[in-house]
Amino acid sequence: MATEQHSPSDGAVKHRHRQEGPQRHIVVFVLSVVLTLIAFAAVAAGGVNATFAVILLLVMAVFQVILQMGFWMHLKDKGHLLPIIFMLGGFFIAGTCIVMALYWVWWD
Repeated sequence: MATEQHSPSDGAVKHRHRQEGPQRHIVVFVLSVVLTLIAFAAVAAGGVNATFAVILLLVMAVFQVILQMGFWMHLKDKGHLLPIIFMLGGFFIAGTCIVMALYWVWWD
């Protein structure tokens, strides 16, 4: 967030940018730990359906990746469009390779 500050000497407006405090990073860290504990509990509990556990793990993994990239890699900030485009391109290429490998091994 930018705050405006008027200089009494020349009437110019100076912009100061407030630093992002550790509050969001602490919340994201705690959320990541909670998601990891839920994933561990889902696998450790023997009574959970295997299909449900896999779907739960995949959903939590995607959510955790979004959190990690958004907050720890600062991709939520302005000026990070190019790294985001390159990462999405890499995910697309990796996903294509995985699908092709599965098709080649299982349905050949």
